[in-house]
Amino acid sequence: MSVTPLRELAGGVQIPVLGLGVWQLAEGREAEQAVEWALEAGYRHVDTASIYRNERSVGAALRRSGVPREEVFVTTKLLPVHRSATRELAGSLERLGLDHVDLYLIHWPFPLQSARLWRELQTLRERGLARAVGVSNFGQKRLARLPAPAPAVNQVQFSPVHFRRRLLEHCEAHGIALEAYSPLERGRAFEDPVIAGIAQRLERTPAQVMLRWAVQHGAIVIPKSAQRDRIRSNAQIFDFELGEDDMRALDGLDRTSGTGRAR
Repeated sequence: MSVTPLRELAGGVQIPVLGLGVWQLAEGREAEQAVEWALEAGYRHVDTASIYRNERSVGAALRRSGVPREEVFVTTKLLPVHRSATRELAGSLERLGLDHVDLYLIHWPFPLQSARLWRELQTLRERGLARAVGVSNFGQKRLARLPAPAPAVNQVQFSPVHFRRRLLEHCEAHGIALEAYSPLERGRAFEDPVIAGIAQRLERTPAQVMLRWAVQHGAIVIPKSAQRDRIRSNAQIFDFELGEDDMRALDGLDRTSGTGRAR
């Protein structure tokens, strides 16, 4: 079982650098098995959202695992078309079977509501219903428009193919942890000659190389998989390091021109 390093967020909450993402995992057996396998493999971080419609399965798997609640970092997200973050979080907690989440995110920028919802999330944090709060899919400009304090986390698509260098630099400068969703590009980059070549030389999988690249850039990673062997393999990224030449080569795969935009 691998041991996942922790990162301290603004406010002092510690988050495991590696988590399991459950986007597109069907509620029921598929989602529950994935979470159970991840916990068996040493993951202590699960990322879900109300719109994924699998919060009940995440909660069921957590209870069945026997892992103490305080050892598992649970994230869920608010879809901002809803006007009340308080009501929506209550629904998520009921589905998860928890009395609090470790991180609650505004899932998407919604210009007319983002500032108001952000203030409401601060209240939820103060009440202990969420240990930390943040956002997802926010670019530099939208981050700058949020009232203080800054989000603890900004979760965005981030990988060698989507290396948003300026957004990463902005987050680092403002004490915001960048969290990478789709860090494996849904497997579509595994056959890229640069990624495949580094993986072959290091005797690693392309997925491990991509995840390690993100971690060395200071990102938190939440790869998704429904396969037990891949869940285990994705956790084996803390016993090797990419050299400077490999990091530069992977940086060079970026198709976004380093944009500060979230997508």
